[in-house]
Amino acid sequence: MAKVVRRKPMSEINVVPYIDVMLVLLVIFMVTAPLMTQGIKVELPAADSEAIEVTDPDDFLVVSVDAAGQYYLNVGERESALTLVDLVGQVQKIMSAQPAMKVLIEGDQAVPYGRVMQVMDELKNAGVEDVGLVTQPRTQG
Repeated sequence: MAKVVRRKPMSEINVVPYIDVMLVLLVIFMVTAPLMTQGIKVELPAADSEAIEVTDPDDFLVVSVDAAGQYYLNVGERESALTLVDLVGQVQKIMSAQPAMKVLIEGDQAVPYGRVMQVMDELKNAGVEDVGLVTQPRTQG
């Protein structure tokens, strides 16, 4: 007796392997996304202050002053130091396109206070209304 073999129609493609691949990719992206943050390594000073609530990180520009006193701006993938004039010019261009943006300054704790205040003063003179300082919370102990 001959055995009858029925073929599955094309509408019954098994999608389980595709779902498995998608879930593996999702896990990989979830694990690697936090590692892809960019920025300049800055040792922030500790202070007792209220934390600001960040709803959208794109609402802030972060200006960093590293331990060597060099200036950086968190725009794109650029991580080269800027002069103070170039930094203020770039911030002005961004602020003219997005006036509601706030500027935060991260100053390394090894940088003299005057260097951070110089950046803040130049930004204020350039018309930036909302400038804040970034600190890290004080540890209890």
